[in-house]
Formats: sequence, C-alpha cells, structure tokens
Amino acid sequence: MVTFRMDTTPRGERLQKVLARAGVASRRHAEEMITAGRVRVNGRIVTELGTRVDARRDQVELDGRRVTAEPHVYYVFHKPRGTVTTLSDPEGRATIGDYLRDLTVRVYPVGRLDFHTSGAMLLTNDGPLAQALLHPRRAVPKVYVAKVRGVPTDDQIERMSAGVRLEPVGNEPAEGVVTRPAQIDVLRAGPGESEFSPGRGTTWLRVTLMEGRNRQIHRMAEAVGMFVMRLARLSFAGVDTDGLRPGEMRELTEKELTTLRATYLRADEAAAGGNPRVQPAEAIRGKRNVRRVGGNHR
Repeated sequence: MVTFRMDTTPRGERLQKVLARAGVASRRHAEEMITAGRVRVNGRIVTELGTRVDARRDQVELDGRRVTAEPHVYYVFHKPRGTVTTLSDPEGRATIGDYLRDLTVRVYPVGRLDFHTSGAMLLTNDGPLAQALLHPRRAVPKVYVAKVRGVPTDDQIERMSAGVRLEPVGNEPAEGVVTRPAQIDVLRAGPGESEFSPGRGTTWLRVTLMEGRNRQIHRMAEAVGMFVMRLARLSFAGVDTDGLRPGEMRELTEKELTTLRATYLRADEAAAGGNPRVQPAEAIRGKRNVRRVGGNHR
C-alpha cells in the first residue's frame, strides 16, 4: 500500500489535486470535502486547501477510507453534435458524461468543444499532460472542417489566415484579441452567386488553429464577413477520430501517447513518464481498439 508524507515544498501536489486524480471527485468537489473536514493526511484532519502532499509517501484518507491513485488512462472520443463538454449539466442537456458511464476510471475532457460542434476530444485523468496540451505556449494544432455559407473570396481567406481581431467575449480584453495565424484550405466550393441563385452556395474549409478560444472559428469567420453553418474537429494534437462514429471512443495507442508526451511535455516530465523523445508527426497511427461507450445516446 502506498504511503504519503506531508510536503510543504513546491514538489508536492495540492491535496485537492491528489483527490481528483484518484477519481474521488472533481477538484472543486474535493475542495469542499477538505474544508468540511472529511480528509485526513497521515491520520490528521486537514482543512487547508493549500496543503501539499507527496503522492509516493503520504497516507490520504477520505471519510476513513484510504485514497489510492488510479492508473492514468487516455482516450480519444468522437463528441456528437448537441452535447455539452461537461460531465453533468444543470439545464438537463445531453453531456459527454452520458457516454462515459461504463468507464471504471474517472476522466475529464482536455479542453472544450461547442454544443453544436462535433469531433475529436481527448479524455484523461493525467493532469500534467492535459495542462500541457492546453497551455498557449505549446501551440497544439487543432484541425477542423467548416461548412460556410457562400463562396469566400481570396481576400476573406487571406485575412482569416493572417489573424483577425475578435470582438471580446467573457474575460477577454475590452479591445478584443487578435488571433494567431491559421492554415486555411478550401476543400470544396459549391456554386457561386448568379441571377438565378443569389447568395446560394456553400464551401467546405479545413482550418488548422494553434490556439483555442471560445467559438473561435465562428468569430473569425464573422470578422471577415463569413458565416459558419457547421463545424467538426478532425484532430487534436495529431490524434484523430478516423474509424469512430459519434459517441464512440478508443484508447490512445502507445505511439500516440509517446508522441504527445515527447512533443508537449517538458523534457524532464517526458522522461518521468518513461517515454523517449521522438519526432512529432502530423498523423500518428497504430493498433486501435474502438468501443461504443454506455450511457444515454441522445
């Protein structure tokens, strides 16, 4: 049985993080458990949220029961349209949690996808890797296919590719934000305007972003006078949903996981994971086990 030693140095982990990683609860719920006096470390009740523990030495208990870390797991999930990227929703909408009920290990989504956007989403309980993949400095590629109304002009494509200023939303600066350069390719264009079909026609674009903002592609398109009718994410950090139907997921292959760690974690973190550094790949392949997960497939 693993034992834990109280550790106030920066090398320890926050207690709520240890509880969340063990699959006990979300980090926010774990904080509530701590402040309620339900958690003991080495036999002593701890109520301070800043408490750090050494996961290799300290003994952590919740309501008198030993807490042990779950093994790290890694999945790619094909998120269906019309689902919320949370494990539960107070408004009663379908969530990705509806599709994860058969899993014996608690996992969390790496980032988000909009309610009406489908596609590749990574799920894991590996906090350091998830944080690395979400860090802006890592510039993790996210590839989408977008269906837009009409036929965009070369000028619209060039402006959207070079970076555009977005109107602020949420906590963004009042002056708005300027997007990073993006790779945009025209996959297929429908008929343009004519006297018989004014304003009709659609175009399919492949958009590669190196950042992730709220409704970013929709907002980028609106900034240059385009309208996105449908959006799907083909891949995240080189991991795609090939062979997966909406609502299905598979475990990452060893090659995919090695590439993610070597490319996006710091060298010391990658070494700790026991994975050698390898060259990043646009598409990484290997044996894939596809499964449909249980839950409410609305």
